[in-house]
Amino acid sequence: MAVYTAPVQSLIDELGRLPGVGPKSAQRIAFHLLKIPIDDVARLAAAITDAKARVRFCSQCFNFADSELCPICLDDRRDSSVLCVVEESRDIVSIEKTGEFKGRYHVLLGAMSPLDGIGPEQLKMKELFARIEPESITEVILCTNPNTEGEVTAMYIARMMKPFGVRVTRIASGLPVGGDLEYADELTLGRALEGRRELSA
Repeated sequence: MAVYTAPVQSLIDELGRLPGVGPKSAQRIAFHLLKIPIDDVARLAAAITDAKARVRFCSQCFNFADSELCPICLDDRRDSSVLCVVEESRDIVSIEKTGEFKGRYHVLLGAMSPLDGIGPEQLKMKELFARIEPESITEVILCTNPNTEGEVTAMYIARMMKPFGVRVTRIASGLPVGGDLEYADELTLGRALEGRRELSA
């Protein structure tokens, strides 16, 4: 026996397909959408449709853009000789919030995962290597996630970059600010020791 009418169940099912939205969250969002005024729902639907129609990948770095190039690639104040390689566009947002990086980016649109059949060919690797010489890149910073897939991807890029003679660096990973040593796992602590830097008094 169906608990909800077909349109409600269909809405819950579609919301449940979104990443990070479980069955209960899908139900909660669906009920919220059904309760709010039709104008609010129409605005949300229009925003989704508009974004889907207008947003594309930047032809240079594969970040999201609404024209040929994204705002970062268009900004001539950025250091074009330093390239930060990330897995997804959302990673750029995190790095930009730090205010520490002034170079350019390259989005791979994923990470290597042999078990899932994702190799270099399924990612924007060829496009990455094609940028090195024409853009006079001197350093490539690998900002892939500190998990198995991210490490495999970083190692592959580092190996493939050798013939270009550019400096290849990897972001340090370690202890979060405010964390306690006793709760850190061995891998995180090991990486924190590896990535240690000199303190000047």
